[in-house]
Amino acid sequence: MEATNNKNTATLLHLSALSQYLFPFGNFIFPILIWSATKEKSEYLDEQGKQVINFQLSLFVYSLILALIAIPILLITVLRNFSIKDFSNHNEFPFKNINIEDLNGMAVFGILAVIVFFALKVLEFFLIILASVKASNGMGYNYPITIPFLK
Repeated sequence: MEATNNKNTATLLHLSALSQYLFPFGNFIFPILIWSATKEKSEYLDEQGKQVINFQLSLFVYSLILALIAIPILLITVLRNFSIKDFSNHNEFPFKNINIEDLNGMAVFGILAVIVFFALKVLEFFLIILASVKASNGMGYNYPITIPFLK
């Protein structure tokens, strides 16, 4: 059974990943700071810290891959409907040239990548809450879809 102090620290470790909504890269900075300060105190804290950091790094890699798929596809799909003359008209952006019927399979693939990205962010939020609850009860939690960068 883990000491109450270790349970509270592990809970804070997991919840610190939510700091990404307040600070850029807070989901990396705060867990790393807390983990590095407490990893020698307990094997439980060391393991939970590695879990949080591995999960956040994994989500970053997945998000980067989805962005590398979605952004070029969507830009090419939208920009191929415009000419240089359309951009030189400073009065208004030519939205009339965007036609939903012209969407091809690649654009649908790009849109699907965006949808998967947002689903991943929602899943991340709920998994962090679940891990925090488990940590507050002294139970270890292994995040799914995690690449073990730190072992």
